[in-house]
Amino acid sequence: MVEVLAAGGLLMALALAFWILLDSDDDNGGGGLMEPALVPIPVRRSDR
Repeated sequence: MVEVLAAGGLLMALALAFWILLDSDDDNGGGGLMEPALVPIPVRRSDR
């Protein structure tokens, strides 16, 4: 029974790692997190 649970856990871990690598949000397709887009924020400057 322990062997079945260990094999199932290993299979689930491999499937999760494969799914994370395939489900990439970045442009290069290498896996990992999506890089944030830099958006300019308007700033009011008072040079009085």
